[in-house]
Amino acid sequence: MGRRSIGVHSDVKNGDYRWLTVQHPEQPSFQLGLFKPGPPVHDAATAQTLREVLAKGAMPPLVLTVDDCQAAYDRMLARGVEFTQEPVKRFGTVDAGFRDPSGNGWKMVQPRR
Repeated sequence: MGRRSIGVHSDVKNGDYRWLTVQHPEQPSFQLGLFKPGPPVHDAATAQTLREVLAKGAMPPLVLTVDDCQAAYDRMLARGVEFTQEPVKRFGTVDAGFRDPSGNGWKMVQPRR
């Protein structure tokens, strides 16, 4: 299986607001929006509440599959990604957890072999 990557589809700025979407090249009709809570969508108090709720892990994680969880972890850690969980072997797979700059939780899972 060849290497797959998610790429930026839209990156539009309007003052301090940023509209960023990413997509997989094999799924052109699906875009995932990555947003930081704040104006103009949220007032300052609501944005702070949303950041606190996200930091507590209230939202279910987004899930990525990778061929080699340990290798992906090592690459991402070297680039400054802050992980909430190092790679763990369990249930016949390997998984790791991290948060993006907006506080969204992510799980990186290596499928069973």
